[in-house]
Order: sequence, then C-alpha cells, then structure tokens
Amino acid sequence: MLLKTERPVGTSREMCYVPADNDNRSIVVSAPTVADATNHIYESLQANNADIDENIAALKAALTREGLKEAVFDPARLVQNNRSGRKLMQAYFRQRGVTVKFSAS
Repeated sequence: MLLKTERPVGTSREMCYVPADNDNRSIVVSAPTVADATNHIYESLQANNADIDENIAALKAALTREGLKEAVFDPARLVQNNRSGRKLMQAYFRQRGVTVKFSAS
C-alpha cells in the first residue's frame, strides 16, 4: 500500500510515494505539465469522462505551477465539438476552478 504525500523539490513540486511499510524507499514521480494534463483531459473525454475530476484537479495544479490563468483546448479534439458542448465543458471546468478557452481552428 502506498501513501501519497507532496513535498517541494527544487523549483517545482513533485509527487513522492512512500511505501506504507516505511522501509526507507520512495518513488519520485514528476508532476504533469499543462500539456500532459490537457492530453489526459482529451483521453478522459474520449473515454466517456473516465477520471475527469482527477484530471481537472491535475490540470488546475499544473496551471498554478506554471503561473497560467486558463487552459486552452483544441475544439477539433473534443467529443462534442459544437457550441453547447463547448459551453457545457467551460461551465463544468469553471465549477472546479479552471478557466477554459478554445483555440481558433
């Protein structure tokens, strides 16, 4: 069983997983970038919104780390690429603290 803890490392934050048996081993996994988090969002949308809330939280953390205010998505990669689908996505993300913009395609 792994316990998830966060600790600051250098100039960025990394996730550190420490085994529950505390045998002095740890696995350091770097935190996702905004591009990585955005790609995970696209994958979640393709998979019928599987793990979407966790991926939105990861995107929000990545935006904060990189000092960005909004996430930019390509409307061509969305499952429902029409006005109502984009507005629904913006509203859902806004409720979770992420501002969404769409690139001109």
